[in-house]
Amino acid sequence: MTANATPRDADRGRREGGEHAPATIESFRRAVGRFATGVCVVTAVDEGMDHAMTANAFTSVSLDPLLVLVCVETEARFHDAITSAGAWAVSILDATARPAASWLATRGRPLHGQLDRVPFHRGPRTGAALLDQSVAWLECRTHALHPGGDHSIVVGEVVGVGLGDESPGALLYHRSSYRVLGARP
Repeated sequence: MTANATPRDADRGRREGGEHAPATIESFRRAVGRFATGVCVVTAVDEGMDHAMTANAFTSVSLDPLLVLVCVETEARFHDAITSAGAWAVSILDATARPAASWLATRGRPLHGQLDRVPFHRGPRTGAALLDQSVAWLECRTHALHPGGDHSIVVGEVVGVGLGDESPGALLYHRSSYRVLGARP
């Protein structure tokens, strides 16, 4: 600290300066991992088979028309399912859904029966699985598909909305761990 610097100036320098590193996959993951996100499961039915994936790369896009997007890794088997199905659903998970989120994020899990251990109901507009342990559901029809490096950005027009019980709180993902956003009384 310089002669004229105060402890407050030193604290601000730590906050503003922080640790800087070259942009690598690892430094990028560490940086974006500090951005807390909600956790959702995206589902689709393709050729009579249920497909699902856990995602946190999901966001609203537009109010007119109602649009959302999800980013799907091009090498994932879910990529072919969502692009082929044309309709899909998003379940925004509540805090009790951590086991379902972990299971549906497991690479190489069996495709057949993957939803057997997850309580769900069918969306009335898309037929896609909507997980019961959710604070909200969105049913979508694919509006656009854009390349995004090793992912595709799948934009969906929202054709149905449902609201679930908020009392358990919402499931979040932050710094490579699941977290809970306060339960409602």
